[in-house]
Amino acid sequence: MAENANSPTIHDVIGVDENPKTPTTPKAGNVKDRIPTMPGSIKSILFALNTITFLLSFPVLFCIVWLLYVKESHCEHLLPLSKLQVGVVAGLLVLFVISNAVVLLRSRFIMLALIAVMVPLIVILTIGFALVGAFRLDGGLIPGSPSWIKIMVSNDTNWNAIETCIYKSRTCQDLAVQSSMIGSNDFSRRHLSPIESGCCIPPSNCDMTYVSVTYWEKNPEADDSSNGGSYNGDCDVWQNKATKLCYECHACRKGFISTLSRKWYKLGVFLVVETVLLIVSHLLLFVATMWERTHASW
Repeated sequence: MAENANSPTIHDVIGVDENPKTPTTPKAGNVKDRIPTMPGSIKSILFALNTITFLLSFPVLFCIVWLLYVKESHCEHLLPLSKLQVGVVAGLLVLFVISNAVVLLRSRFIMLALIAVMVPLIVILTIGFALVGAFRLDGGLIPGSPSWIKIMVSNDTNWNAIETCIYKSRTCQDLAVQSSMIGSNDFSRRHLSPIESGCCIPPSNCDMTYVSVTYWEKNPEADDSSNGGSYNGDCDVWQNKATKLCYECHACRKGFISTLSRKWYKLGVFLVVETVLLIVSHLLLFVATMWERTHASW
């Protein structure tokens, strides 16, 4: 029995350790250290982008109110611009709703939300570029664009109605009353609107003598040679009659075009700037959201 106690066991022969050491596993803390954690700055960036995008939508709402309540330009109602105004209002209202919905639901439907907001943004951006005269669409002109307004005013039928409307608006009569007590020097320094300078008084290169706002004496010696070729047909069209004045002058049409174009040009500039800012904001918001999802999946 003693022999058996001292005899080597099978574990001694094959060199197996009866108490093998369990392999050490890396601590949980070490594993976490190797996984990139989401920087806290991402959440701050997302919050800032959400806030900026939300605030950028409010100028859209203000523009809707402006279009609904702004006073029409002189005799603007005689041109078919009401449909354009209604269309822009409807488009901006859709953009306002979708933009804010995307801010709230972006984390759930990120790709769908991006596509949904980009479609109205691109459409309105196109209209904005057209209103500032950047390009023409294939198949015709966009109502409200500078080229479209020129074509519409160049039509004699349209202009006859506009000319009558300008006279009935008493623009020139009011100017005559306001300037009845001032001399020629004071009147020359007065700021006139495009319609007042184009329709109510003769062109400056006609070399006429000021008597009153609605009465100017023609210089019989004024011709092409004495004015260096600057004399134009409007000088002959001018008449010292309240119903005539320079309403049929080319300068009067230019003044009306300038007045009407100014409103729609400003709207076009607003649409371009606003949509570009919203496009950049939504793209940055999309990138930040994807970055957040990537870090969360790690």
